[in-house]
Amino acid sequence: MIRVEDIHKSFGDNHVLKGITTSFEQGKTNLIIGQSGSGKTVFMKSLLGLHEVDSGQIFFDDRDFSKMSFDERKDIRKEIGMVFQGSALFDSLTIEENVIFPLSMFTNDTIEQKRERANFCLQRVNLENVNERYPAELSGGMQKRVAIARAIAMNPKYLFLDEPNSGLDPKTAIVIDNLVQELTKEYQMTTIVNTHDMNSVMEIGENIILIKEGLKAWQGSNDELLSTNNPDITDFIFSSKLFQRIRKASN
Repeated sequence: MIRVEDIHKSFGDNHVLKGITTSFEQGKTNLIIGQSGSGKTVFMKSLLGLHEVDSGQIFFDDRDFSKMSFDERKDIRKEIGMVFQGSALFDSLTIEENVIFPLSMFTNDTIEQKRERANFCLQRVNLENVNERYPAELSGGMQKRVAIARAIAMNPKYLFLDEPNSGLDPKTAIVIDNLVQELTKEYQMTTIVNTHDMNSVMEIGENIILIKEGLKAWQGSNDELLSTNNPDITDFIFSSKLFQRIRKASN
């Protein structure tokens, strides 16, 4: 579990995060949603320690991450897997070398052990016979799965994904959503997804946090989302004709 208590973050006179308190549950897909400029990207980067919060606390399973030194945070960072929006694969490395990369950084495993782990992770995301290929030779959806394989190589306790379905067609996006949810359940990770994809919200949103103007405006499950009268949710989601039809059909 990751727990956040009253975190604030400003950049000069721009007060971006204005006292967010929430929790992200282990073994569930936790989604952060919000309009562009709402603060959700700064929120995720603050959770990762890429931005230092001005005040408040961030706990990784009761360990106060916000008060740790850089060196003290290393042990927690080893427990974090990250999938970046553009996959962020190394173009000059093969697929196998990309997945091995964090193992080379953080473990003393032999090359045989690292290759075995890389093969296991690639098979787990349903990719086989791609080890010697390069990222440019794969489709966007396959690249995303490689990024997920790399993110789980260290068997993380916490998995962060930034817009994992960005640039993917709807069918491939569903594959990625299902894979993320399966891995979350299988490894009982605390998974946090920053997303604009409302299909993801409805399909895998077990714990959804809506950020608006730097504040937590709403929190609940996808089932609760359909029945809520919260005006911020209404404005954000049900302005689309698609979700108006979904809500009408659910009543």
